[in-house]
Amino acid sequence: RFARLLLCLAVWALCGSAKPTERKERVVREAPLSTREHDDAQSFDYDHDAFLGADEAKSFDQLTPEESKERLGKIVGKIDEDGDGFVTVEELKAWIKFAQKRWIYEDVERQWKGHDLNEDGLVSWEEYKNATYGYILGGCCHDPDPDDGFNYKQMMVRDERRFKMADKDGDLAATKEEFTAFLHPEEYDYMKDIVVQETMEDIDKNGDGFIDLEEYIGDMYSQDGDADEPEWVKTEREQFVEFRDKNRDGKMDKEETKDWILPSDYDHAEAEARHLVYESDQDKDGKLTREEIVDKSDLFVGSQATDFGEALVRHDEF
Repeated sequence: RFARLLLCLAVWALCGSAKPTERKERVVREAPLSTREHDDAQSFDYDHDAFLGADEAKSFDQLTPEESKERLGKIVGKIDEDGDGFVTVEELKAWIKFAQKRWIYEDVERQWKGHDLNEDGLVSWEEYKNATYGYILGGCCHDPDPDDGFNYKQMMVRDERRFKMADKDGDLAATKEEFTAFLHPEEYDYMKDIVVQETMEDIDKNGDGFIDLEEYIGDMYSQDGDADEPEWVKTEREQFVEFRDKNRDGKMDKEETKDWILPSDYDHAEAEARHLVYESDQDKDGKLTREEIVDKSDLFVGSQATDFGEALVRHDEF
């Protein structure tokens, strides 16, 4: 009953909420690997955050050097996915991406428990639909007016479409990986078209299959009676004309929208992986052994080492 009440309250809150006047960010960008400067001459803090994720990196700082090396050695076994005894740039890149997005997997784990109702190791569409929309469709709450933008039956149809896209084998039962793609489609290449489609459906108010300038601005900003637009809105108008609308036809099509919300950014994870391999690869064969990584442990993880200067001396001694 409590869960049902919370869900109904959430529905009512959404229905009664006004359109936000603050700027809305649609662009999906690769998050920075660390908030710290990447300057190995000063510290390896950036590398620690990149390799472990910021929260996990802090936990290593509390360990003795010996404990830190021992845990690092265990991590190497996880990075070496094919078990050949070597860590390649690609394996290290994959690990860094995992470490940076650990919160996504934690979110999936939480949701998995609430949706795999029969505990068979799969989440079927029926399980997800019943757990997510059962109370609303069962009469707990009235489905809001579609004009308000919160038609839950339409949302369920949209979720079903996304679920089927994530479900690679088409059996309407998601593995944990497929469920992750469903919940976080922006993280998967094969789901990017659905991200673009959903974005266009949200913004394209006149239903012509394109995003024009006023729809683009209206998604970010509500004038709300103000005569003067903020400066950033004027800049966004210029951005639309100069950069978003590449063919200058006054609107964004699917490809132009994709270029906008899913830009091809610099791959920070790959750059860091190459950096770590270059700095640790003692025999210069382009891949790392467990020993090479542990020997350069200060580069990968922190510990209660006395200070950075002594760590540099130890590196020179290796």
